[in-house]
Order: sequence, then C-alpha cells, then structure tokens
Amino acid sequence: MLFDVDGTLLDSNDAHARAWEDAFREAGYAARFADVRPLIGMGGDKLLPKVIGVDAESARGKALGKRRQEIFRERYLPRLRPFPGARALLERMRAAGLTLVVATSAKEEELTGLLDAAGVADLFAETTSSSDADNSKPDPDIIEAALARAGHLAPTAALMVGDTPYDVEAASRAGVGTIAVRSGGWDDAALRGAVAVYESVGELLERYGESPFGGPTP
Repeated sequence: MLFDVDGTLLDSNDAHARAWEDAFREAGYAARFADVRPLIGMGGDKLLPKVIGVDAESARGKALGKRRQEIFRERYLPRLRPFPGARALLERMRAAGLTLVVATSAKEEELTGLLDAAGVADLFAETTSSSDADNSKPDPDIIEAALARAGHLAPTAALMVGDTPYDVEAASRAGVGTIAVRSGGWDDAALRGAVAVYESVGELLERYGESPFGGPTP
C-alpha cells in the first residue's frame, strides 16, 4: 500500500506553508500563507512558479528551495507530531501482510526527518520521494515509482492513502485508487474521486474492518 506522509500521517501541512512563506519573505516576495497553503502537497517544482513565477530549476528557485528546507528543519520540524492512530494503522496493515511504501512529493533529504517525526520510519518497506520522479504530484511519476519499488505491483493491486487533491489525481493517473483523509485540510468536494474519505488515519483505523482494506483484526 502507498502512503503520503505530510497531512496524512504527520500534522505538517501548515508548517510547510509557513516555511515557504518565511523563505519568500526573506527574499523580498510578498507571497502570503494563504497563497501557499492550498498548494501544499505539490512539489516545489510546481509551487514556486505558481506562487511567485520562479522556475524551480533556476538559480533563484534552487536557492529559495534550499532556504525553505533550512527554515523547515530548524523552525518547524522539531515541533511536528503524528496524527493519532498513524503508527497503529501501519502496524495493523503490516500484521495483515501488506507491504507499505512511501509515495511523497517531499525531498529525499528531508524525508527521514518527516518519518522520524511521525514515528513510523521502521514500518515502511520502501520509500519514494520527489528525487525518484521527474515531476511531482499531481503528475503520476511518484506513484509509478512507488509501485516499482513495491516489486512492480500492478496499479489495481494497490491503494494510495493521502490527504490532498494532488494525491487523488496522481494516483488516479497511475491507475491506483485513493483512500483520502481530511486531516490535511481539504473537504470531500476537493477529494472527489477518492474511493473512500475518512476524517483521519485514526478514523480509518477505527473503521478498518469496513474500509477498502477490509478483513478482520489480525
């Protein structure tokens, strides 16, 4: 099974938006939290041109991305906490024999810190990040890379758990269904196209037996 991290397992979407806002302000851009927050879930390759019209691969774009990472790591990462039930859900899935793979638009160099903050680093068989894909969500590249890491799993044999419309679209374009959670800040209308929608991973755990993962308690 494929998992997003930010906003799904870890309460971090606002922190990512604040880190971008801080980096933009330092560089003299007027971008606000409200401009950035709806785009969290995309990679920086898409966020930068949408918010301030800067190519992420340009010298300025790379400098802003690096500064955003520094700010996030120093100011916000130490304060992040997992959503209740995150680890217990993954443990239940592992006990049921499911292979768990991370499929995130986060940078590879910050993924370890995110998984550690969520307290789930030891539960994933494989991880994929923006470093494994030419294009970030909502393009399907990361989902396709995760399927390959899972042993070239067929799309119809997998499900994605995510919190943003970008997760739903990316998975759909790769032929994978999405179990969506509202914990990232999006409502059911924005998550349209998901196979099922839950308030959080905690609710998904509580309703596991009747969820698309199904089955009795292992």
